[in-house]
Formats: sequence, structure tokens, C-alpha cells
Amino acid sequence: MDITILGSQIIGIIPLGDIVFYFTQFNLFMFATALAFTAIIAISKTETQVEAEFGKLGDRAVTVAKKEFKIRRFLAIICGLATAGAMITGDLFDFTLFVCLTGIVNIGIVGAVRQVDVLDSAYQYGLIAMMASLPLFGGAALILAATGTLSLLEINSLTYTTPMMILGSILLFLGVAGETGVAPFFATKAEMFRTPGSPFLLIIHLSSLLILVRLIEILLIINKPF
Repeated sequence: MDITILGSQIIGIIPLGDIVFYFTQFNLFMFATALAFTAIIAISKTETQVEAEFGKLGDRAVTVAKKEFKIRRFLAIICGLATAGAMITGDLFDFTLFVCLTGIVNIGIVGAVRQVDVLDSAYQYGLIAMMASLPLFGGAALILAATGTLSLLEINSLTYTTPMMILGSILLFLGVAGETGVAPFFATKAEMFRTPGSPFLLIIHLSSLLILVRLIEILLIINKPF
């Protein structure tokens, strides 16, 4: 699977030592989307939820404290920047690091909430994310052992796919699925959204979506099904 087939022609490459960023129309669009949403979060204020009171006809406003607001906005910005970095990195190990960073800050975004149910679900999601780091980095290590490189540009030039590369791809998929909280690991993550805090909570959805799309591109580059 050629990168030029997935995302048209390579627009440019930014070499930073062992770290190489490359741009195509495909991942440049996702990179710009992540940065644009991060900029919106940086200038936004949190929402105020209105909840109905049990046994009464009145409503109760649920607000976010200023201190909690600052923490969650900072972590949401970090999540957006990590997601943007994962969209353009040409190094598989850097991609796994960006994915782990998004998982950590996703927990932190809701970890500042003083609600037992939300904290309990965030704790369970954190356990899944920590366990998912083993297949995540293990998959990258297997791909390194099979190809001799972590550069997606170098892997793209290979003309073969070995069983070790396929196994590494499977482990990589399981690791990303656990870190981002997609199916079948979405149940505890969904409970985290009972807390007020939009648009900061929306970056969790966006990061999971973009990282999963980017993962599919990487798996196609590694396994070359076409």
C-alpha cells in the first residue's frame, strides 16, 4: 500500500533527527482539524448544565468551578496537540507515544470532577488504558523486529509482509482501541460524559476518531493489502 495512494502525493517532509513528520492531503486535513478544534477549545468557556430536581418542579444549574475549568482546558489543549502530532508523524514509536498521551489527558480531563460515578468510570477507563499500553508498544516492537525500522516511509518502501508484521499490527490495533476507548472498550468511557464540561469533553471524542482513522492508514501501509 503506497502512501501516495492513501493520501495523494506527499506534500512535504519535516525531518527532526529520528523524528520525521510528513504531509499528504489526507493527514494534513486531519492535522488541521485537530488544531482548529484545539484553538476553539482554548478560547471557549465551559457549559452550564440544567438538571431536573427529583420530586420537585424546579431545575438545578450545574456549573464548573474556575479552578477545575482551567485544569480541564489545559488538558484538553494538550490532548488536541497530541492528536495533531499523531496525524502527521512518520515514526511508529512516536505515534504510540502520542496515543498514550491522549489516553492520559483524557483521564485527567474528567479526573478533576468531584462526582463519584464519573471518577469511578474514569478509574476503570484508566485501568484499560494502562493495560492497553502493553499490546500498543509490543506491537510496535514486533514491527520493528520484523522490518528493522520504525519509519513509516521506510516500511512503505518494503515489498513484503511477514506474519510477524501482521501479529504486530493486530497488537497495535488492540492497544489503540484500549487507549482511545473505542469498541469493545467504550462502556466505561461513555460513563465519563455524565459530567458537565463541553466543549472540553468533545476533544475526547475527536481524538479517538482521528487516531482511529490514522491507525487504519498505518495498518494499510504496514500490511499492504492491495
